Amino acid sequence: MLTGCNLQDGDQVDKVLWAMSRWNDRVQAWLFSGHKLAPTFTSAQITTPFPFNAFYGQDDIPEVDLASYSLAVSGRVTDKAPWTLESLRKLPQRSDITRLICVEGWSAIGQWGGVPLKTFLEHIGADTTAKFVGFKCADRYYSSLDMPTALHPQTLLALDYADVALPPEYGYPLRVRVPTKLGFKNPKHVVEIFVSNDNPGGYWEDQGYNWFSGI
Repeated sequence: MLTGCNLQDGDQVDKVLWAMSRWNDRVQAWLFSGHKLAPTFTSAQITTPFPFNAFYGQDDIPEVDLASYSLAVSGRVTDKAPWTLESLRKLPQRSDITRLICVEGWSAIGQWGGVPLKTFLEHIGADTTAKFVGFKCADRYYSSLDMPTALHPQTLLALDYADVALPPEYGYPLRVRVPTKLGFKNPKHVVEIFVSNDNPGGYWEDQGYNWFSGI
């Protein structure tokens, strides 16, 4: 497909590859079904220990003060009041045992519990006709989802792992669990959620990873 390009022209190659990635995003979005569930597993199939993975080592996991933590909300929503962990736990909860698939080639099965993102978006009066939901994190990570994925019933604002509050290595106090996406689309230590019609990109997406990254 690149045979017509001068491979010494790095800018031109980058433009072609970027266009191919955007085309891939559109195809994946077209194929995505908000009604098709990701596979679920039994407790006997859970990976132990569930692996830690981030763009830094475990010694650099951010320290989040749980007593003062609040989740900020912004963008195309009607209620921009912050949420405490207590208020999040008062919303309807869901628990799933699903497989996380990493772009590096490994996978692991774990049990995640929390608030369906769809439920949360409904409570804040999010404009669900908007295109994107973005996430900012305490570890400087950021990512975003297309709205259909955000509304998928298995997409969670995860508060628990294996029926206990998330430990630091798994993204405490709040992470996004998206079993229909590759692992890097599951941001941890989330401190802000926003709704937008402009693609917010992501930490790895802005470095060339495919943005949609469905599985």
